[in-house]
Amino acid sequence: MTLIPLPAFNDNYIWVLHDGRRALVVDPGESEGVLRWLGSQGITLDAILVTHHHGDHTGGVDALRQATGARVIGPAREVVPEPLERVSEGDTIELLGLRFEVMDVPGHTAGHIAYHCADVNGAPLLFCGDTLFSAGCGRLFEGTPQQMLASLDRLAVLPDDTRVCCTHEYTLSNLRFARAVDPDNADLQAHEQHCQSLRERNLPTLPSSIGLEKQINPFLRVRAPALSEAARRHAPETPSDALGVFTTLRAWKNVFQ
Repeated sequence: MTLIPLPAFNDNYIWVLHDGRRALVVDPGESEGVLRWLGSQGITLDAILVTHHHGDHTGGVDALRQATGARVIGPAREVVPEPLERVSEGDTIELLGLRFEVMDVPGHTAGHIAYHCADVNGAPLLFCGDTLFSAGCGRLFEGTPQQMLASLDRLAVLPDDTRVCCTHEYTLSNLRFARAVDPDNADLQAHEQHCQSLRERNLPTLPSSIGLEKQINPFLRVRAPALSEAARRHAPETPSDALGVFTTLRAWKNVFQ
């Protein structure tokens, strides 16, 4: 299996997983680049996976379905272009000979889902949309801090070698915030240098991994004393529990320059 992030718009990735003959794509905000790539490779599109309803993740679904006849699979509780197979927590999908499990991960949107496969080329794979980013997490457009923290906690217990395929190249921006709130984190400093080198060569910083994110991502580290102290320095009224720290950090990130 080959995993490819196709760039779209300013900072989106449309993930493609293929075996040389057949492919699936995740969150196609546009269709042109996908169809061009499929044609250049002589690969058939079997399925389209959607994590949530935002247009930069669904804008290409109709055109791709019409051009290829691919299955469309998406969240049970969100408005996504019909027709599609609606899935939610506990459902499984067989695609390209692989078994994907569906996880409900609300927060960014109310019905956001993720797709997890336990073994692709010897390691797990996670398509998490806009729930978890490298060194960050999605804004809370529809969900609550409690929902998002619970969703992130669920993802954090996946195996450390799980590849994290989020859908935006936000890593350097997220790392600047992470460094502001966690300045003594040597893992974070080293990873920022690595990602700067990648972007200077126009290479993606993704996929990340769950193990790496637990080292560098402030939203997965809200129980660490350094993050709790940073949150209280920023907002002295911050409760000391994980939810309080997460809520302060997410609000701080919203206005961080």
